[in-house]
Amino acid sequence: MMNTITEICPNKGVLPSQVLRKMIAGGMISASAPIPEAQIQPASIDLRLGARAWRVRASFLPGAGNSVADRLADFSMHALDLSQGAVLEKGCVYVVELQERLALPTDVTAVANAKSSTGRLDLFTRLIADNGTEFDRVDAGYTGPLYAEISPRSFSVLARPGVRLNQIRFRHGQVLLNDDALRDLNARDLLVDGEAHIDQGLGFSVDLAPAKTRHVGWRARPHTGLIDLEKLNHYPVAAFWDEVHSEQGRIILDPGAFYILVSREAVHIPPRYAAEMAPYVAMVGEFRVHYAGFFDPGFGHADAGGKGARGVLEVRCHEAPFALEHGQIVGRLVYENMAETPDILYGADLKSNYQGQGLKLAKHFKST
Repeated sequence: MMNTITEICPNKGVLPSQVLRKMIAGGMISASAPIPEAQIQPASIDLRLGARAWRVRASFLPGAGNSVADRLADFSMHALDLSQGAVLEKGCVYVVELQERLALPTDVTAVANAKSSTGRLDLFTRLIADNGTEFDRVDAGYTGPLYAEISPRSFSVLARPGVRLNQIRFRHGQVLLNDDALRDLNARDLLVDGEAHIDQGLGFSVDLAPAKTRHVGWRARPHTGLIDLEKLNHYPVAAFWDEVHSEQGRIILDPGAFYILVSREAVHIPPRYAAEMAPYVAMVGEFRVHYAGFFDPGFGHADAGGKGARGVLEVRCHEAPFALEHGQIVGRLVYENMAETPDILYGADLKSNYQGQGLKLAKHFKST
């Protein structure tokens, strides 16, 4: 086992698909079942649920010196076997052992995030690792298992082993683009189809005044049936979602409600870069935007079959009703350098579900 990544990737940056394959071959990323090519994304690897799960009484972090297994003894209420399928109920918190495990080099860190369809189902999903003091973060040199904390917020779901709810991205060094570098990149390779609002990243605003319809988004219905996570293009939209219409470019977000909206900007990620939606900032209002934060190289890019793509916004309102206005900045995309250009790109090589997207629900729902 090599101690550093430099033998297979000397450059700093987010590690691309071809390097991820070498990490799998070298045992830095392993699994209880072979890792198929379909799990490898341009700048990340999908993670699969295992068979063992636990209903827990509270979300938790293991903390330094503690394994997740040790802390489960304190928080577990009962165990579940996903091998024949098990229901994860709305409003409950679960910990599921993942099939993948890591043996990271000393110069590689990892960060996880929910996949697009996971966020659009309002499945609050976070990665936990042994000794972890933060969700979705894995320290350099970590060796051990991985777990997913899953909390269905709007819909109860049926889960089985192999379902992919989150993904993990690996970094060699800190390679964020600062605002000056982002402005230079935008000048060379236009990142948005309108004015670029650059301030600690590329600003995302919400579209509440579409040209052809007053339908600006979807709101999750409060009492619905079960969603089987393996059934795609299956569920009727009206059974799970209500249309959201704007009045004069404004909607009022209700506390506790979950919405699917869309950005006003069509953005793209050039092949030599990756991006992530920056965490919610309290100053923009009483809501959280975007549970699924990774944007892969090639997203919305012409060379990958895109002409810019809207960012779908997963929005949950918190303590008080909030008036959201058309064009209001609701999030920021932070760009990072790739260590190398990936040998696969979002869209062109992967038949990606959301390339060129507008307002679009998760792939489990019938196309409208």
